This record gives sequence, C-alpha cells and structure tokens, in this order.
Amino acid sequence: MDETKSLKNKRIVRNMLMLYGRMILVMVVALYTSRIVLSTLGIEDYGIYNVVGGVVVMFSVITRSLSVAISRFLIYELGTKNLVELKKVFSIAVTIQFALSLLIVILVETVGLWFLYNKMYIPSDRLNAAFWVLQCSMLTFILKLISIPYDASIISHERMDIMAYVGFLEVGLKLAVVYLLALAGMDKLIFYAILLVVVAVIIRLCYGFYCKRNFEECTYTFVFDKGLFKKMVSFAGWNFIGSSAVVLRSQGINIAVNIFFGPAVNAARGIAEQVNMAVGSFLNNFMTALDPQITKSFVSGDHTYMMDLVKKGCRFSSYLLLFLSLPILIDTEYILSLWLKEVPDYTVNFVRLILLCTFAEALSATLIKAMLATGDIKKYQIIVGGVTMLNLPIAYYLLKFGFPPEVTYLVIIFFSMCNLMIRIYLLRDMIGLRIRSFIYDVVLNVFLVSFLAILLPLFVHNLLGYGALRFLVTGFVSVSSTILVVYYVGCSKSEKQFILEKLKNISLRKKREK
Repeated sequence: MDETKSLKNKRIVRNMLMLYGRMILVMVVALYTSRIVLSTLGIEDYGIYNVVGGVVVMFSVITRSLSVAISRFLIYELGTKNLVELKKVFSIAVTIQFALSLLIVILVETVGLWFLYNKMYIPSDRLNAAFWVLQCSMLTFILKLISIPYDASIISHERMDIMAYVGFLEVGLKLAVVYLLALAGMDKLIFYAILLVVVAVIIRLCYGFYCKRNFEECTYTFVFDKGLFKKMVSFAGWNFIGSSAVVLRSQGINIAVNIFFGPAVNAARGIAEQVNMAVGSFLNNFMTALDPQITKSFVSGDHTYMMDLVKKGCRFSSYLLLFLSLPILIDTEYILSLWLKEVPDYTVNFVRLILLCTFAEALSATLIKAMLATGDIKKYQIIVGGVTMLNLPIAYYLLKFGFPPEVTYLVIIFFSMCNLMIRIYLLRDMIGLRIRSFIYDVVLNVFLVSFLAILLPLFVHNLLGYGALRFLVTGFVSVSSTILVVYYVGCSKSEKQFILEKLKNISLRKKREK
C-alpha cells in the first residue's frame, strides 16, 4: 500500500514538474507580450479588448458547468477502467459542446451585440473595432470550448508532458503574434483579435490529433445514453450555480467597472489579471496534477489518501503562492515600472489586491476538487454559489455610491473567506472532513506562515530607498524568508524528513555524476 502511495506521489510530482517547466516559460512570455501589446495598442484599445472579450466570457456561465462535469466523468470512468462507458462519456461530451457552441453564437450575435452597442462605454470611433473583437473573441472561445473533452482526456490520463509541449508551441505562437502585430498595416486591435483566433485553431488541432492517436476513447461517434446523459446534465445543472457565480464575479464586475470608470480602468484590471494569471497558473498546474489522484482515490475508496491530498494540497498551494507573490506584493510599483512603459492609474493597487484574492481562493482549491469527486453537489452549490453571487450586486452598489474601484477586490476577498468556512463545514458531511483538524493544520498554519514570512522583507523594504538595490535585496530576503518559515513552521516532522531525504539523494546523484 505504501509502495502504491509512493508511486502515486511520484506521478504527482513528475506531472507538477512538467507543468511548472511549461508555466515558467509561459509566464515570462505572457508578461513580455502583454507589455508589448499594451504599448502597441495603447491603454484605451487594450482596455476595450479586455472588457469586450469579457462579454463573451460572460456566456461561459452556460458552458463552464458542463465542462467541469465532462472532466469529472472522464476521470471517474478512467478510475473504474470501464472503456465502454468512457467512450460514451467522451462522445456525449463532444455532442454537448457542439450544441453549446451553436447556442453561444446565437447569444453573442443577439444579446452580446445589443449590450455592446447600448450599455458599454466604448468611444464611438472604436465601435467598429469593438464589433470585430467581439466576433473574434467568440470564435476563440468556441474553439476552446470544443477542445474541452480532449483536454480533459489528457488530464485524466495524466499526460502532463503533452500539455507542456503544446504549451511551448503556444508560447512560440504568441511571440509571433507580437512580432506580426508590430508590422500590421490594418487596425491593430482587429488584427490582434484575428491572430489570437489563428493561435486557438492551431492549439485545438494539436490536442485533437494527439488524443485521437493515443487514447482509444477519443474517437467521436454519435451516441445517446439517456441515463448517462441525465447524470451529466444533472451534475452540470447543479454546478451551473457555482460556475455562473464565478463568471459573474469576475466578468460582471469588470463590466460594472467599465460602466462607472471607462476602458482606461479596465486596462488597469487587465494588467492586474495578467500578473495574477502568471502567478495563479502555478496554482492551477499544481491542482491539475492533484485533481486526477483526488478523484481516483475517491472512486477506489482510499479516503485516507484522498484526505491527505486535500489537506497537503491546500497548504502547499498556499505556500507556493506566498513564495511567488510576496516579492510582487512588497515591491509592486517598481516591478510595474520595469515591466511597462506606461503604468495606468490604479494598477499598483489592483495587482496587490488581486493577488490577495487568489491567495484567499487557494485555501479552498482542493476542497472544491474533493467536492466534485463525490458527485453529490446539490446542497454545496446552492449555498456556496449563492454566497458567491452576492459579489456582483454588492460591488455594483458600492461603486454606484462613489467607492473607488479597489473596493471590488475587497468584496471578493471577504466572500472568499466566508465561502472557505462554509466549504469546511459542508465537507464534514460529504467526505468526513474534520473541521477542527483542518482549521488548525491548514488555515491557521497558512496564516501563521504568511505572517512570519512577511516580517523581515517588510523591514528590509522600509529600510532601503526606492530603486533596483531595494528590489533585488527585498526579493532575495522574501524568497529566503518564505523558504525558511515554510520549512521550520509550515512543515510537519515527516515532511521535513522527506525534504531532507530528497536533498540527500540529489547531492549523492551529483557526486556520482562527477
């Protein structure tokens, strides 16, 4: 049993390393390209792309719940090793995604266009460009939608190396986009949107080709299993509440900010999202590697191992975010001045606040995966989704009453912490989560580690004057402080022993190579 658990842990670590290798490159290129795109398009056009693209993403409220259902059922059937059912799930998933794509087209061409021309704040001379951004964003979204069953199959089979290789290709394509954008003779905003559609087409073809060649279930045939279809739609139906709440929280608030402050502030939010995406991608990759093992452990009845993954996943995902975000949080202004030629108003505060939002969400990451693994999500989604939906109306009215745009992130942080407590309570009955143990071993542990890790970097930051020296010294102290505090305060005795053994093995391997 211990040997099996060791193999599972090694697979998780290997998958994480593959995804992190990909993510480091993706992060660096994403930050570089967003800087060039902002400079090339200008603050106003960059803000227009951010908010108009968000209109299409709003419609993912319909699709996100089914996407989660597809991933969950594919991983579940792979865990049961039932190839016949696995093929049915894949084929039904593809059929559903095509049907949803048609629905998205209808909604964008009716509701989306009406909202663009009647409710959004877009300068009149940029309305034509905004129209084409909407059309291209719709096509990009549909291509990603159709790819979901194929992406889910790769994750289910834990072939993270393929995701890494395709990620490297995507990086190259996005660098090409930046190069071609600078050469464009036509409207740069429209050309940028078209180029992103081309990138989405190429990535879609790569994933589809690989899955058809390597996974037996990834051959589409039209089938209709009423029982299975009902299960998937029922699961997706209840998950719709949570999915719609998340989309309304992010894109709904972005549109509310556009209504009250215009596209320039949307540009600042877009930059903050780029930074958050770069940092948060490490968390997403961490969870991508854990997700199949959490679901498969639940299916096989190994609840002890699943609970261990849930608790450790929450702690180490938070430590990872702390390690990555602490230098950015402390010296945000200097980092942005290095990265961007022109830093839009509000960007510094937005970056800090959105990273805190992600940190608050990280504490719930594995709890959500464990909930989805059970399949019994009705009560959970009604309560947690209902609370999450409060973000948009409260943020909207606070903006209406004259509060600054930063208040929208404070609302998100507040409700994220409320939902964490609700999740802990609900999962007590769903998976046997011990409330006191989780709060003590995970929540309080993470808060204590975060508090101790930030003390020395803040002292050093306040001691030195603004500039490159302070940035370098503070960054070094932040990283060192986080590593030491996580090891001595955050890790258990067995975890410390595991780390020491790995370091010894690496040292011995290097000596042998010499």
